[in-house]
Amino acid sequence: MADASHGVGGLTFDASRRTLPPELNVLVALVLIVAVFEVLGRVLMGDSFLFNTRDNVDAVFNEQRLRIIILQVSIVGIIALGVTQVIILGGIDLSSGSVVGATAMIAMSFAQVAEVNGAPNPKGMFLDEGWVDLPVVVPVMVGLACGLVAGFVNGVFIAYARIPPFIATLGMMVTARGVAKWWSKGQPISFPTESYTLIGKGMVPVLIFIALAVLFHLILKYTIYGKHTYAIGSNEDAARMSGIKVDRHKVLVYTIAGMLASLAAIVLSSKNLTAQAGMGIIYELDAIAMAVIGGVSLSGGRGSIVGTVIGALIFGVIISGFTFLRLDAYYQEMVKGAIIVGAVVLDQWRQRRVAARA
Repeated sequence: MADASHGVGGLTFDASRRTLPPELNVLVALVLIVAVFEVLGRVLMGDSFLFNTRDNVDAVFNEQRLRIIILQVSIVGIIALGVTQVIILGGIDLSSGSVVGATAMIAMSFAQVAEVNGAPNPKGMFLDEGWVDLPVVVPVMVGLACGLVAGFVNGVFIAYARIPPFIATLGMMVTARGVAKWWSKGQPISFPTESYTLIGKGMVPVLIFIALAVLFHLILKYTIYGKHTYAIGSNEDAARMSGIKVDRHKVLVYTIAGMLASLAAIVLSSKNLTAQAGMGIIYELDAIAMAVIGGVSLSGGRGSIVGTVIGALIFGVIISGFTFLRLDAYYQEMVKGAIIVGAVVLDQWRQRRVAARA
């Protein structure tokens, strides 16, 4: 028999309606991009992009390149985890990059040492107040509080003042960047405590990114928070009629996104051993791109943390691949822009195809 009925009502199962998970498509794209760089490396450079070619090293893969790829995307990837949830909700967040800049400046000012080479810290923000050599928990909590406030304000304006997410977060983007410049009158803040520097040391940023990715994957997939996020993004009116407290949930999602941006700022400033007002510029666009490339629909209601992680890896591979081929950095921006547009076009095509089948 060609067709078979299952369930009640004699509904017919149509195998042609089954679709592969979007994450699988993104994974295939990642593999193809790696393969392209591998072929180009063999042809143009006489070297391998992915595999180790040194005789004095036993490893099969180029572990150093793989480590660099993951490190390059881990900090922006933390931001992308929050942005993913915002987009699934049906919103957008343009403020995360500026929140990184403001949080980095404020958190670093509470993480400074009292003395540098036996002399008072020349960059000390709070030497007179005695707020130096503080336990690492203090700058971390101060930094997370910055993100919490920024995200909460975004959520309140969007949910209760009914300001469009684009405008609300754009306003926060400008405000937070202004705070970053005002905090130390545009001067860098340096000389953190040793305990603070451990946050961004070695592979710690990668471990933080992976741990958060696993956590929010489980939360989105198995908790009421995740179900409500998808429901609101799919159909806000229906979610409201079903009893979901939509406004309160929006505030929660934007607050979480703000805190993840501030955590990325803490890791970034710790890794760089300094904070500057210009930190985080364009990070919000890279984070949105990672999510979109990973299959998160800009219309809301669809996407996953797994897809965003793969999208982040695609970004890392492109950056590392262009460096490997010794091509100028502006080519990276051109290719990233083309990939973003292509991902959006693919998402729109996929939505029209699903609507046509319905």
